[in-house]
Amino acid sequence: MTHRIRRAARGFTLIEILIVVVILGILAAVIIPQFTNAADDASVSSARTQLQTMRSQIELYRSQQGNYPAANGAGVDWTDLTGADYIRAAPTWPNNFVEAYAVGTGDLTLTLAAGHSYDIDGDGDVDAADTTAVENW
Repeated sequence: MTHRIRRAARGFTLIEILIVVVILGILAAVIIPQFTNAADDASVSSARTQLQTMRSQIELYRSQQGNYPAANGAGVDWTDLTGADYIRAAPTWPNNFVEAYAVGTGDLTLTLAAGHSYDIDGDGDVDAADTTAVENW
């Protein structure tokens, strides 16, 4: 006589599956907000780095050429710098950043366009203080 031991089918119960789904939902709710500001932070960092690089190239141009690059209606006339091989191409500023340039002093600054969406000073609010923070770079 052979005895067959009846084994219950192995699997997950509904309660176990629901617990896993709830845990995944909680993890997603915690992690996803951490990455929503990553694109904005990258844009701000890119703008600041490009601004510093362009300022140094403008100063290098002035020290070698004896004057600052010319301006056009939108800001620096980047053809002066690209034509003399100081930079490869005119900078492409991230969304909502607009350059301002003073020919006499060679002062290159960025401002935020109206309706900007960057929290630059890190206080959690998008407000006029963010515009001031950009202008103080």
